[in-house]
Amino acid sequence: ACAFAALVALSFSGAIGLTFLMLGCALEYYGVYWPLFVLIFYFICPIPHFIAKRVGDDSDAASSACRELAYFFTTGIVVSAFGFPIILARVEAIKWGACGLVLAGNAVIFLTILGFFLVFGRGDDFSWEQW
Repeated sequence: ACAFAALVALSFSGAIGLTFLMLGCALEYYGVYWPLFVLIFYFICPIPHFIAKRVGDDSDAASSACRELAYFFTTGIVVSAFGFPIILARVEAIKWGACGLVLAGNAVIFLTILGFFLVFGRGDDFSWEQW
């Protein structure tokens, strides 16, 4: 029951984040769809964690170099996702209002991804491995 409520809450917050992203693109005043390229960052963000989880299962070290490298790459992906709309706004490819909406969407989506790993990444009965 608790996992179901968490899944519903994560789905709701993901929908809110994507709504911010779409508003930054589709409102008539903004009307430019370049910010949708930030979706690529959403999809590649968990990949270093999955690779480190698969490789790091062999060792019982509290902090492995593979896990630290995964944190480094994930941080780079997240920072790039926040920097991309700012660069688009600086070169006037999008308006600053659209940039603000995309940044708000980024914050919500990345917090949703973090919440997913905190809720379903514990390794107990409700882990992300079953998905």
